[in-house]
Amino acid sequence: MSPTRFASEHRWLYVGAIVILVGLAVAGVIKYNKVTTNSQTLSKANQLQEELVRAGYPSPDTDTVEEVLGTDGGPVCEDPGNALKTALWKIHQSNGATGPGQRPVISDTRAVEVERIVLEVYCPDELDDFLEDLDDLKTDDTVRR
Repeated sequence: MSPTRFASEHRWLYVGAIVILVGLAVAGVIKYNKVTTNSQTLSKANQLQEELVRAGYPSPDTDTVEEVLGTDGGPVCEDPGNALKTALWKIHQSNGATGPGQRPVISDTRAVEVERIVLEVYCPDELDDFLEDLDDLKTDDTVRR
């Protein structure tokens, strides 16, 4: 049997081996990216927990922080100043009562401090804009500890 005849008869074996190797390579790259992302989300979640505890807040659940904030801060880092203004504007409009008892309120300083900590960890480039927007809002120590 000649070597060329042997190779042509067993071509399916070579093609199959190549397909399997390419499949394994693709699976390895996908798995590597997932492991890298998981380690980054865990690292940032742990850093956020440490910062919150250092500031006197309770430590949030790591899994929840990883799912919500991921590696880039998720919704918190998407135009944080604008979202903060809108949310605090709505809070300022009401004390929770309805009708004639409804009054504007002043937000607690610690309520916006948590967002500052999250921005420091996940998107420090957005922090300056956030602090500028925060200067426009009236906050005070309104919650008893």
